[in-house]
Amino acid sequence: MIGLPAGTRVWIAAGITDMRSGFPGLAAKVQTALGENPLSGDVFIFRGRRGDLIKILWATDDGVWLLAKRLTNGRFIWPQADGGKIHLTSAQLSMVLEGIDWRQPRRTAALSMA
Repeated sequence: MIGLPAGTRVWIAAGITDMRSGFPGLAAKVQTALGENPLSGDVFIFRGRRGDLIKILWATDDGVWLLAKRLTNGRFIWPQADGGKIHLTSAQLSMVLEGIDWRQPRRTAALSMA
């Protein structure tokens, strides 16, 4: 993914989003449901009902990005809440984009002291 500038906040829009929505629909959801400014420079992530598709809305100084990712296997892990927003770190965003459970990541091997 494109590197985000330092200080960029990342938000998950909890609940289900109509994935037919484009720029105007997602921007309206950011304003009404999340109470945020879609042009603030924050990153907003939305997931559809099936869970295999996410859309990301991100405004920069010169325009607005709309990114989409569909997993060929598995589902994106999403909060159980019906609405609201959840703040993520950039590391958690990376996990979300890979289909990893960002809520409770675990190491696959024990750390050893050298």
